[in-house]
Amino acid sequence: MADILKISLRQYVRIDTEEDLPRKDLLNNLINLLHLTDKEIGEYIRSITHKSA
Repeated sequence: MADILKISLRQYVRIDTEEDLPRKDLLNNLINLLHLTDKEIGEYIRSITHKSA
């Protein structure tokens, strides 16, 4: 997946383990590649917003 997204494996792992947030362009690529639904996107945004609060 890191190769497909053209990011380092380390960066991908940090995003996957929620140690870091993806940039907007990277998030858009993930949404398109994984065919995420609006509900799934909303759940992700709520989870990261809750953690940073």
